[in-house]
Amino acid sequence: MTPEDMARLHAAAMTTPRPWSSAEFASLLSMPGTFAITDDHALALGRVTLDEAELLTLATAPLHRRRGLGRAILGRFHATAQARGATHALLEVAAGNTAARALYRGAGYIQTGIRPRYYTTGSGGTDDALILCCAL
Repeated sequence: MTPEDMARLHAAAMTTPRPWSSAEFASLLSMPGTFAITDDHALALGRVTLDEAELLTLATAPLHRRRGLGRAILGRFHATAQARGATHALLEVAAGNTAARALYRGAGYIQTGIRPRYYTTGSGGTDDALILCCAL
């Protein structure tokens, strides 16, 4: 999947936080330790630094949700992160994103922090970012 493909999928899937551009995906992918896990309808972008993996974003095309794609991509993210030496993973998720929170909870993530009013919503409001972590 190209950065342009990633940006299109991200734009279809995201409202909070805002979707990323193809230039942002290309820039992130050029950074050391960054990797993408993709299929036709889902993607995960992450990076590993020393023993820590950070899930930067995970997106599933709206018409393909509730089919296990997010869980599968997250599992592949975990396996790749472990293969690169990570022993734990962390991420930020909008507090209002109940579907993503359920996905991460099911994968063993627990809340370790909060960033109040971190995200700007599409309606101009704000949403907290929850910091989640799990052992790999």
